[in-house]
Amino acid sequence: MTPLVSIIMGSTSDYPVMEGAAKFLNEMGIPFEINALSAHRTPELVERFATGAADRGIKVIIAAAGMAAHLPGVIAAMTPIPVIGVPIKASLDGLDAMLSIIQMPPGIPVAAVAINGSLNAAILSAQMIATGDPELMKRLISYKNDLKKKIQSANEELTQYEFKYRVKSEF
Repeated sequence: MTPLVSIIMGSTSDYPVMEGAAKFLNEMGIPFEINALSAHRTPELVERFATGAADRGIKVIIAAAGMAAHLPGVIAAMTPIPVIGVPIKASLDGLDAMLSIIQMPPGIPVAAVAINGSLNAAILSAQMIATGDPELMKRLISYKNDLKKKIQSANEELTQYEFKYRVKSEF
């Protein structure tokens, strides 16, 4: 199998957050790889990864980093592949990482998801790939329909709670 998505994290301490992305990609049947690379501690490996990713068939890179969060931007500077940054809540409630990821210079875009939002990064990567993969698009549509059903079920469950002044919603 050739990976289509690459999950990169600054260190293995980010794995508990990034596991959600790996689980979703696995559930969708999207081949992926997962590695720890540091923009500061292993810059040569980051460069080798980023410059070779397209030739290896990678379609989307999910890059997670905390604090200064340089990893997504450094990777984006060296590849034409879309990069999705996941800010990790490591310090300052993750705001430092989020700002580092979203404040990229012109010409070096990095998409960003919520702090610790690896699931949304995986969903976004699947949506990007699905634009050219009708079978994956069907799986994503099914996934989103299941989300809708969960909310509809939750509303059904809420009807069991009775209050004297509760008014039934009319929509």
